[in-house]
Amino acid sequence: MSIISEFKAFAMRGNAIDLAVGIVVGAAFTGIVNSLVRDVINPPLGLALGGIDFSNFFVVLNGAGPYSTLKEATDAGAVTLNYGLFINTLINFVIVALALFVVVKQINALTAPRVVEKPGDPPPPEDIRLLREIRDALKDGKP
Repeated sequence: MSIISEFKAFAMRGNAIDLAVGIVVGAAFTGIVNSLVRDVINPPLGLALGGIDFSNFFVVLNGAGPYSTLKEATDAGAVTLNYGLFINTLINFVIVALALFVVVKQINALTAPRVVEKPGDPPPPEDIRLLREIRDALKDGKP
């Protein structure tokens, strides 16, 4: 099999296509989450904390003069430690993790097999009922 035909077989597998779609959707989702954090969550959070803007939390490392904003410091060529931007990134991560948790939980709930006994099903055999009683008694801690 030639390299081109192997690559074609690899690229056309369902997993590769699913991965490509996931990456594109993930990139779009990242933009949405960044906007959510930057434009919706951080302003009220900063207001609640006394008008604080996390993106302007930084420490100048090279001892240059005082700067009131991060942009002012970077424009002056100062070396800065931008811990406020790190806080924003942590908030982004928590929101993405929470959103993915909710999505995966919902998908699992929708795809979980459901065992429903039909009313016309015969009762389980005696040995199965006895084993179920023993299991339930052990769960309840009864001897």
